[in-house]
Amino acid sequence: MIEAKDLKKTYKMGKTRVKALRGVNFSMKEGEFTVIAGPSGSGKTTLLNIIGLIDSPDDGEVIFNGENISSLSEKKKSWIRREKIGFIFQNFNLIPVLSAYENVDFALIIAEFSARKRKALVEKYLKRVGLWDRKKHKPGELSGGEKQRVAIARALVKGPSLVVADEPTANLDSETTDEVVSLMRDINHEEGTTFLIASHDPIVIAEGEKILKIRDGKVDGGET
Repeated sequence: MIEAKDLKKTYKMGKTRVKALRGVNFSMKEGEFTVIAGPSGSGKTTLLNIIGLIDSPDDGEVIFNGENISSLSEKKKSWIRREKIGFIFQNFNLIPVLSAYENVDFALIIAEFSARKRKALVEKYLKRVGLWDRKKHKPGELSGGEKQRVAIARALVKGPSLVVADEPTANLDSETTDEVVSLMRDINHEEGTTFLIASHDPIVIAEGEKILKIRDGKVDGGET
């Protein structure tokens, strides 16, 4: 489903050049639960952002379902992000003035789903993450674990081919982390959703079907 070939990325910070990726190669199949593991500053987020078309590599290619997506126009990249990829972020990235229902629904509005389909899908996925009874609550009225469950529902509701998650448990305690990871793993098993997760959390890493270890912008020891 995904193949990364010799990805390189350098950021300029004033007069300093930071090599975030130094020739990363990896691949993953449809339906896999893959974890990119490594310490802070290792290049995990940069790699995830390139796979998710939030950023572009300086060199190398990303093949997504047989297509080189790294060289596409911004319009086509935007379409793929909207239609094919779901995102889960460390800080949840929920819209504070919207309810849990409205935050999930917003993803479908952007993807131009009909009102009828939106209602059925939002109900399905808020129930799937156990938050239907909290659907009218705004993010400020939810716990960290509940916010991340809303974020998971929002990522899944449009039926993406791939869900990318950047440190999805970083702001959660260990008990809530277990619950959130179990939820993602259950969805992966039951619905065949492909997950690519960047994390340094041992609870998350232990659940990885495939683990890509990265350090200093390079794959450290290969895939396991």
